[in-house]
Amino acid sequence: MAIRLGLRANWRQFTLLVALNAVVGAMAGLERSVIPLVGETEFGVDARGAILLFVLAFGLAKAFANLATGPLAARFGRKPVLVAGWVVMAPVPLLVGLAPGWWLVVVANLFLGAGQGLAWSMTVLMKIDLVGPRRRGLALGLNESAGYLGVAAAALATGLAAATVAPRTTVWVGALVLTVVGVVTSLAWVRETRGHVAAEQAVTADVPEQRPVLVACSQAGLANNLNDALAWGLVPVFLAASGASIKEVGVVAAVYPAVWGVAQIGTGWLSDHTGRKPLIVIGMLLQAAALAFLATGDGNFSPSVVAAVGLGLGTALVYPTLIAAVSDAVSPVRRAHAVGVYRFWRDMGLVAGALVAGLTADAAGAVAAIWVVAAITGASGLWVWATPFGGTPSALAATRRV
Repeated sequence: MAIRLGLRANWRQFTLLVALNAVVGAMAGLERSVIPLVGETEFGVDARGAILLFVLAFGLAKAFANLATGPLAARFGRKPVLVAGWVVMAPVPLLVGLAPGWWLVVVANLFLGAGQGLAWSMTVLMKIDLVGPRRRGLALGLNESAGYLGVAAAALATGLAAATVAPRTTVWVGALVLTVVGVVTSLAWVRETRGHVAAEQAVTADVPEQRPVLVACSQAGLANNLNDALAWGLVPVFLAASGASIKEVGVVAAVYPAVWGVAQIGTGWLSDHTGRKPLIVIGMLLQAAALAFLATGDGNFSPSVVAAVGLGLGTALVYPTLIAAVSDAVSPVRRAHAVGVYRFWRDMGLVAGALVAGLTADAAGAVAAIWVVAAITGASGLWVWATPFGGTPSALAATRRV
């Protein structure tokens, strides 16, 4: 069959990849609301920095896996790397379920992070491959929306279930089910998309890489995931210490990725028409404002929910738009490499966030850590604002046609 680009021409495979990325996201979401509390209550880990080791392990493994995806996808294809991601995540349920100490939970997150880097990167690339340049933002919005709605659903489910079931049990049982679904779906129904890359490259003029844009996007991605590490690893403990129940912690942990996930459907599409830069700048500044509001709320439930909504909206403006901007800035055959490098720096933000939030919280308290991360996020948005970007994606696509 002749290869055609576009969402309509490839809607069946695109829809399957959207659903699969929801499962990938749910694997990470299982830990969002309960694992930090497990560290304190079950393993007696008191220091915030030690608890955040599991976030650091996840981010470090995911970042380097992302960096490897470009060469691996070019050599072996997208589908084998996707399957490999699920295979790497397969030990996670066993390690979490049998962990005799916190150290093995940290090891489990090395496997989880590496598998997430491989699997999520491939669902991103395969959707970009299928739709072509004019609907790239929409494709990424749908991809990231599905992934983070999966995160939110799993975070809410484990948070609610932990009131009646041992928190660690909810994680390993859920991870086992999701791993089986992911492996079977990837092997049986996902198709390779390297042919779509070749088809796009054949009708696209080569252009020099826009290095300032790539650098600006990479630092913004790092700052975005720096505040995500704070929300994942420190905020649940901060809220619990302020008197929030485990259900309230679960709600806050779920609201943030839920808003993020739903809103990305619209923000990805919007970036195709407005250009990438305005949405990135507004999103970073909104995240900074939401974190500042969280810091002033003293851990109370209502302001924490409002802050989670603001953080989710800001992240929705930024997350799919940054990957689309990186894809805009390179030729199709360089896309896998550029996206892998960007995702490396973005997910190093989890490492930086675990260190900054953990060390600052231990030295000066959780509120001080939130303020520091808010300041870094705001400064990152100003960096993007000062960087020249190209025009709208439709205009860029028109100028690159042979």
